[in-house]
Amino acid sequence: MTLPKTPAPKNEPHLGFMARALELARRADGFTAPNPMVGAVIVRDGRIIGEGYHHRAGLPHAEIEALRSASEDVRGATMYVTLEPCCHHGRTPPCSQALVDAGIGTVFYAVGDDNPKVEGGGHRQLVEAGVTVFCGPFEDEARYLNRAFFHMITQKQPYVFAKYAMSLDGRIATRTGSSQWITGPAARAEAHRLRQSCDGILVGAGTVIADNPSLTTRLNDRETCAHPVRIILDSRGRCPLEARVFDPQLEGNTLVVAAPDFPSERRRILADRGVDVLTVPLHEQRLDVRALLPMLAERGMLAVMVEGGAEVLGSFAEHGLINEIWAFIGGKVIGGVSAPGPIGGLGLAEIGDAHAWYMDEVARVGEDVVLKARRRLG
Repeated sequence: MTLPKTPAPKNEPHLGFMARALELARRADGFTAPNPMVGAVIVRDGRIIGEGYHHRAGLPHAEIEALRSASEDVRGATMYVTLEPCCHHGRTPPCSQALVDAGIGTVFYAVGDDNPKVEGGGHRQLVEAGVTVFCGPFEDEARYLNRAFFHMITQKQPYVFAKYAMSLDGRIATRTGSSQWITGPAARAEAHRLRQSCDGILVGAGTVIADNPSLTTRLNDRETCAHPVRIILDSRGRCPLEARVFDPQLEGNTLVVAAPDFPSERRRILADRGVDVLTVPLHEQRLDVRALLPMLAERGMLAVMVEGGAEVLGSFAEHGLINEIWAFIGGKVIGGVSAPGPIGGLGLAEIGDAHAWYMDEVARVGEDVVLKARRRLG
């Protein structure tokens, strides 16, 4: 039975306490997959007496962290949490029962949990135990924060970010392939923050051969830096073994996505360096990225950042697999009909076939601009 949800009052102090819970949740950005980011605050008489957030999968959930941090008895207190409390046994016990046992009197949760294991069950268990429950405020903000998690629940594959840097005239390199750097340090730092939010960074063999990137995440605070898996599309082993991505000293893991006929000797050499090789079927002589994404989901990845090159981005675009674009635009003009654009492949024949995107944000980043767009549903 589905219980009706009572909307939360949209006024202070409720807004401030839920905003604090969202702020706490964001601290774990890049660390919680396959779980969502969640923050929680416990309040009595207008004072915060406990707060916490979910740090990593397998560790206590936000509600438990908040209960443990409480400076006084929480019986009759109010909790603000960014996601409906879970009601099932997983790596950790159900939070809804923990709140009931602790005597929490009122719960505000920002957004319901679409996970079939929850899906209103936490709400129902709380209400049946006599807890007053409200849904909201900040439902849209909470859903946006965990858009990769909700996408995984409904689509069974990771949320795909496409990231590229281009000139004012839409080129990602010169006619000779020179591309470092189209944008400045501030834009590159922002791109690394996006890497931090993702569970995998995906490029093609051409990018590894041309640029020899390390595909690590470089932030000022190394203590809070996540290390996404480096995912290399290399169907038949073109990447040189001395490439930086195969350096066993690099933090994080490397995954090579290969065709069924990938050389067995190269597979053995890579395995000796700690590099995993994932076999994916071919489609029209190219690795089938449609088959790849569910495999990455099975490895616990919620969000994958596709950095290029143009042909790889074109392959994802062709199949409608890109969910969000971050286009960094530098103040340069490159010119030339042979200078590549960000999205390769055959492209569309008719403009009417182009999918509509929602322009989410345009922001100044140092001397450059970042344009963020999300794919419209339907």
